[in-house]
Formats: sequence, structure tokens, C-alpha cells
Amino acid sequence: MSRIVQVNAKIRQKGLALVLVLWVLSLLTIMAGSFALSMRRQSAIISGVKNNAQAIAVAESGIAIAEMMLLTPDKEKVWRIDGGIYEIDYPDATVRIRLLSETGKIDINKAEQAQLEQLLLEAPFENERNAEDQATRITNAILDWRDEDDVVHLEGAEKKEYKDAGLKYQPRNKPFQTIEELQLVLGMDAALFKWIEPLITVYSGQSQVSFQHAPKEVLRMIPGLDAGLIDSYIKARQESAINGLPLPPSPFGSVKSSPAGQNTVISIVSEALLDNGSSSIISALIKKSNGAEPVPLSAPFQVLKWQRNAAGSASLFTDAMNGLLIKQYAGPEFNN
Repeated sequence: MSRIVQVNAKIRQKGLALVLVLWVLSLLTIMAGSFALSMRRQSAIISGVKNNAQAIAVAESGIAIAEMMLLTPDKEKVWRIDGGIYEIDYPDATVRIRLLSETGKIDINKAEQAQLEQLLLEAPFENERNAEDQATRITNAILDWRDEDDVVHLEGAEKKEYKDAGLKYQPRNKPFQTIEELQLVLGMDAALFKWIEPLITVYSGQSQVSFQHAPKEVLRMIPGLDAGLIDSYIKARQESAINGLPLPPSPFGSVKSSPAGQNTVISIVSEALLDNGSSSIISALIKKSNGAEPVPLSAPFQVLKWQRNAAGSASLFTDAMNGLLIKQYAGPEFNN
């Protein structure tokens, strides 16, 4: 009897050992799988970081090339600053670059009331029924923000209106220092600012827009301009750039335009697209040095603003942007 008990005890011990071995093997399998998954994730992260860094480097090279092409003495090769797009093809990446003179935008410090109101009337307000009233209120609030007095424009906003709205600040009664400051104006929300941001500037110094440098989206905001004439003028301007010809004259008759020669501040957007699908967008606002600024002689441009992969940046690789393409280059053309 005791022998049977001993045998059963040994069997139970062996069974327990087998169970322990199976548990250990299961644990090791789970650990190995977890380690492999972790390594795959880390590898993907490292690959993503590498691809992102490469895309950023290519996009930055686009900014540098744009500056070089703005300084070229050959008038037929100099890049236009009216919203056209230039493309450079590298062996493993493509970069597109768009240049815009700030004189081709609406200056919120200088634009007249009618221009500001026309701009805001085109804005996609959430409540379309009250769009006209909202446009009027925000226009007058902008005027009250930038003027030097505390007199309230009709439906505008000065100290009292900001206090009544529960805000702890008041209008500066000075010109806007940056376009971002516009977000503080009573009635301006994030969605409206995002829409209006590409169309405005504080660097033009002109009450009118330069038609020769304004992109189509800005020209559509100018009171009195015919939509058909805008389309034909943009096409003629693009063809002149493609063929290395002078800018065509404005077809808009008596509608005022600012002088075309004052283009010291330029906005550059450079987007790199790698063959593996990675991309990066850099937006730079640069100012041509005139010798008065305290910058090194080797720096012909002063960087006023630099944004990398800003939220909501519109891609230059779309069907709409394809229509703005002026010229394509091979990467080796810029090696020297």
C-alpha cells in the first residue's frame, strides 16, 4: 500500500514539474513576443525619425535654393514671387517651393474699411445668416484695435466692449505687430483666423494690394475685380513666368494697386516629399537686407518667421497646386 502511495506521489511531483515547465515556457514565449514587438516598434520609430529628419533637411534646402534664385542677376532665371510653384527633383525626393511677396497680400494695418469688410464677407462664418453682421462687427473691431483713439466705430469694440465680454485685455490702439495679434480682436475665432491667415500681412505698408504679385485667392478679395479677368490675368502671368517674359500689365483698369517694386518681405513655403511617402513643410518669412539692418554681410536675408510642419499647412502636392507649377529642375542643377 505504501509503495502505491509513493508511486502516486512521484507521479504528482512529475505532473507538477511538467506544469511548471509549461508555465515557464509560456512566460518565456510571451516575453520573447513582447520583446520582438517592442523591437519592431522601436525600429519603426527610429525609421520614422530618420525619414522625418531627411524630409526636413530637403525642405530646408528648398528655402536656401529659393533665396539663391531670388538673388540671381539673370532676370530670366530669377524666381517669381506671385504664388507660382517651382519643383526640384532629387533621386529619392521631390521638393516644391512657393514664393509670395507680402505686397500681394492685404495689409491689416493699412487696408481701408471697404477692403477689410469685403475680405470678411467672403469668410466661411458658421452662422451664414448673420455673416454680413459679423463681418461688419469684426471689421470695425479691427479698425478700433489699430487706431490711436478710444472712440468706438459703429458696432466696433474698444475698452468697454472687451471688458463686457469678460476679457482681461483691451485694444492696443496701435498697428498690429504680427498677424497672430489679430486673434485677440473681439469676434475673431480660431476657424476664422485660420481661413484669413494666408491672405493678410503686416509687412506690405500699402493700403492696396500689388496686383502683379497677388495670388488668385487674394485677388478674389479685392472689391471691383471681375472673376473672369482674374482667371485670365493669373494665366497670362503664369505663362510669362514659364516663358521668361516680363510681367503682363494689370487688366483691372481704374482699380488701384500698390507699386510692384517694393518687395522686401517675402513668404516662402517649401514642401519635401520623399519616395517613401514621408513629407515636411517649412514656412519662412524673410526680409531682404538693405544694409541698414545689423546683419552680417554674408546674410542677404533676415528671417522674420520660421515654422516647421505648422498645423493645418496646405500641401503643395495637390491637383490645385499642380496648376501653379512654373518650372521643374533636376537636383544636380543646384549642386554648385
